[in-house]
Amino acid sequence: MTVTEREAREVAEAAREQDWRKPSFAKELFLGRFRLDLVHPHPEPDPEVVQRGEDYLAKLRTFCESSIDGALIERESRIPDEVVNGLKDLGALGMKISTEYGGMGLSQVYYNKALALVSSASPAVGALLSAHQSIGVPQPLKLFGTQAQRDVFLPRCATTDISAFLLTEPDVGSDPARLATTAVPDGDDYVLDGVKLWTTNGVVADLLVVMARVPKSEGHRGGISAFVVEGGSEGITVENRNAFMGLRGIENGVTRFHRVRVPGANLIGKEGDGLRIALTTLNTGRLSLPATCVGAGKWCLKIAREWTGARVQWGKPVAEHEAVGAKMSFIAATTFALEAVVDLSSQMADEDRNDIRIEAALAKLLGSEMAWRMADDLVQIRGGRGYETAESLAARGERGVPAEQLLRDMRINRIFEGSTEIMHLLIAREAVDAHLSVAGDLIAPDASLSDKRRAALAAGGFYARWLPKLVAGPGQLPHSYGEFGALAPHLRYVERTARKLARSTFYAMSRWQGRMETKQNFLARIVDIGAELFAMSAACVRAERMRRDGENGRAARQLADAFCRQSRLRVEESFDRLWDNTDDLDRSVVEGILAGTYTWLEEGVLDASTDGPWIAEAAPGPSGKQSVRRPLR
Repeated sequence: MTVTEREAREVAEAAREQDWRKPSFAKELFLGRFRLDLVHPHPEPDPEVVQRGEDYLAKLRTFCESSIDGALIERESRIPDEVVNGLKDLGALGMKISTEYGGMGLSQVYYNKALALVSSASPAVGALLSAHQSIGVPQPLKLFGTQAQRDVFLPRCATTDISAFLLTEPDVGSDPARLATTAVPDGDDYVLDGVKLWTTNGVVADLLVVMARVPKSEGHRGGISAFVVEGGSEGITVENRNAFMGLRGIENGVTRFHRVRVPGANLIGKEGDGLRIALTTLNTGRLSLPATCVGAGKWCLKIAREWTGARVQWGKPVAEHEAVGAKMSFIAATTFALEAVVDLSSQMADEDRNDIRIEAALAKLLGSEMAWRMADDLVQIRGGRGYETAESLAARGERGVPAEQLLRDMRINRIFEGSTEIMHLLIAREAVDAHLSVAGDLIAPDASLSDKRRAALAAGGFYARWLPKLVAGPGQLPHSYGEFGALAPHLRYVERTARKLARSTFYAMSRWQGRMETKQNFLARIVDIGAELFAMSAACVRAERMRRDGENGRAARQLADAFCRQSRLRVEESFDRLWDNTDDLDRSVVEGILAGTYTWLEEGVLDASTDGPWIAEAAPGPSGKQSVRRPLR
């Protein structure tokens, strides 16, 4: 399907949530307004919710310790059926589903803690549970389903049925305007045709959420729509079980639909609402991924502490060598801050008083990038043993530490549920929403003169009120945020820097106007700065709560202080690179690469790739392969 850049942008824009009906800490931060009152004092869960969550975590921990063999799953690239059935018996499929439908009814906070725990035993098992509940059938039905759909499907999802989410296609990733799978109305049904790629849980799923394009016709609004589809429906073929560098136990496949009949009652929401449903589902669904990243950070810290205390070089434990110690400090401080970000965002999601679409996206972005760095640092700290597999280490009599596996498993997080590059653009769009709302027509190439005049008047009023507030604020007063004690200077820095970030964004929009969307590296740096400021705020708020509650308060403050100091260095580097960078030169080099100017540089090596097209043929039609689907019962 051929789609212009403008058409693709319009489809993505139409799928966005247009309104901000609730306050957003991160949105305000990008506008230069440090609304500490939205996150401090730290929101607290109901004691009953905490007790239910802790009780369930205790049962889950016992099961993980006794029944999940992560090494076996890694070795055989498959989760044993008895593990999945044991999780079903434990209610793990319904952790996030209301007790009304037979689920455990855990809060977002405890659901995330459960995923972190399970993922520490086996990331593949964590991925199975997350794909099922975070983006699979339960969450879209909770948000957009009819009561009849919830009554039918949620009890199944809570107890017996595994679900999957199918959006990506062989030639469609983050550009859904080119979605080719169709759902053609036929009487009271729809008929699905198309191919879906990278369907996590797709090999074993009983229920699918499928995104397909409904043609516009009489009585049908049309557009990309979401359907609940029975995994065993006639015409569905799982053509391949995909294999990856990490997460080797996940049941991820290629799914073909050929004349698959789906009852009209299985349409989620309305026709054309599919992308909006997907994006809204991900608002909280994205929190599961950084939760597993927190778990990875905790394990990295434990292994680094134990190993560097035992390993002696040049007369002292390697932890006491500054080069290694710096990596350990980074791991500890970053794990503390990531947990603060995830817990804060999750508690706000549970309370439903804030719009957390940006916070969840920032948590995903920061968590995936930082977890990768922590895993890489752990491998470096372990040296040759970090590169050696756990199986090989154990075979020669040493502790089988799967550090290299963690590195492989963590790598996908920078791609899953929106790559880092896409997350930068998504967050940047939300960060400049206030500007586009009042001044968008000024820079829109197809806006009429009357639209531009109205936009100019609206923009004049908005900026007359907004810009003066970016000049000075509490961050310049020496006693602001004094209740945070030694951490107060960091919050003053966040307040000052948020205003600086907003000024930089405004200046860039004034300078580049309609070309702003092409400045992807600039926007990425803006977003990275905002992510760091959010994490600094969350770390300080969490440390203050721990001090107040007498729970390792002094140690928490030290970790928050270390993170904020490390973060400030990264922020300043990003600010420097806003205007002093190689972006223009890089674009020229890319033009040369595509024009073949540097092909001489590729000489002298062999290409080990096999022959074949870059993108597999995905034309609709019957499958010529034997299905590898294997439902777990």
